[in-house]
Amino acid sequence: MAKVSIATQIKGGAPPHRLLLAGAALIALCPLPVHAQTGSQAELEARLRLLEQAVADLKAELATARAEQAQGQTQVQQQVATQAQQAQAVETRVAAVEARPAPPAEGFKVGSTTFKLGGFVKVVASATRYSDGAVDTGALGKEFHLPQQIPVGQNFSSHDMVGHARQTRLVFSSATPVGGKDLKSLIEFDFALAAAPVGAQRSTNPYTPTLRRAFLSYGNWLIGQEWTTFQNPALFPESTDFIGATDGSIFVRQMMVQYRQPLGNGLALMIAAENPQTETLASTSASGAYVDNDHDRLPDFVAKLGYSGGLGELHLAGIVRRLTMENMGYDTSATGWGVSAGGKIPFGPDKRHDLRFTATYGKGMGRYLAVGYVADAAYDATGATPDLRPIGNFAGFAALKLGWTPTIRSSFIASYQDADYPGGIVIPALANKRAWSLAGNLFWSPVKNLDVGIEYRHGEREIVGGAKGQMDRVEMAAKYTF
Repeated sequence: MAKVSIATQIKGGAPPHRLLLAGAALIALCPLPVHAQTGSQAELEARLRLLEQAVADLKAELATARAEQAQGQTQVQQQVATQAQQAQAVETRVAAVEARPAPPAEGFKVGSTTFKLGGFVKVVASATRYSDGAVDTGALGKEFHLPQQIPVGQNFSSHDMVGHARQTRLVFSSATPVGGKDLKSLIEFDFALAAAPVGAQRSTNPYTPTLRRAFLSYGNWLIGQEWTTFQNPALFPESTDFIGATDGSIFVRQMMVQYRQPLGNGLALMIAAENPQTETLASTSASGAYVDNDHDRLPDFVAKLGYSGGLGELHLAGIVRRLTMENMGYDTSATGWGVSAGGKIPFGPDKRHDLRFTATYGKGMGRYLAVGYVADAAYDATGATPDLRPIGNFAGFAALKLGWTPTIRSSFIASYQDADYPGGIVIPALANKRAWSLAGNLFWSPVKNLDVGIEYRHGEREIVGGAKGQMDRVEMAAKYTF
């Protein structure tokens, strides 16, 4: 039993000094009797051989234990090395992931360029009554408020009901880091201003996409087709209608080169050279129709000082134009100009309410207002040398938005425009003189990005000859923005 116990200790890796103690104990367990001093030599030798054999067995077991211990240490070292290699591989993969550029919060990346897709789906249904005539089939005035298309002086009323999704919009944009700044681009189109093909509502209602905006920007510069610097589209009131306050609004998108300089404290100065286009009215025009002239020689120059901060948004803009017309070998020019001021002032709980307004006055800038309700200039087509005379114009609107709850709101809109024609020249009786409209609506957003609204509008058009026509419209719209 003692031998087994000692061997077990050796296998467990007992140190050498314990082996000596074990050997001494073994000898002590095998004492020689007194008579062994006089006994046979053979018996003594037999005991010595047993002792030597026991020591040999202990040495063998010690060698085996040491070998097993060395093998165990080798395995542990191999495991440690393997774990270290695995840890290094994990660290390498983590470092690679951390070094990889983070995906954009929106959109997707191709190389270093971030692309985004946005827009909305909008469906509209309206029922309209005209007091003095009917709107032509396929006319845009059936689908949004255009005061110039309100019939006048026909002594009969008409009704119209229409539904469409033509105001649905798609927007593509990109941004690429270049020289520490983003080189950006934007392309936007919808179907609202495309001429309706004959029989469109009969079957498939197909409409051609129409370009709205397309520009690139880098730093303070913008080049391309964008809203004119003369206006601020952020001031348009919420409406089921395409514009909302057409009669008194500046509404132009065109090619430009624009520079924007921040001035601090929420102020910014914008200057631009924009595409010119002179719209004229001839004294001999029986219908009061306008002519678009393509003889311009200078761009329209615009400057705007804008503010955005705790008070809301405010702007003051000015425009200078050179009006030009060529006719039958004669050419004539005149100067047009205009000033405009507007703002958006939020107030009330959580700034849910706001007041929006714009006032514009000038001469020779009629095409900038209400999608060209009045021409830029008139001329006497009967004279030997046409004399181009700028037309004065005042336009403006005000809109009060009331947020009844975080998801329910209303806007009440008043819009007005009046033309001041030059004296000493015959102005056609059918030329537009004045327009105004009143509207009120209710919008509800049951979930994020979904807006449902209903609106009532009354509008009136008056021509130079004094005839008037009214329009009453109830319109519903649903829009999902993505």
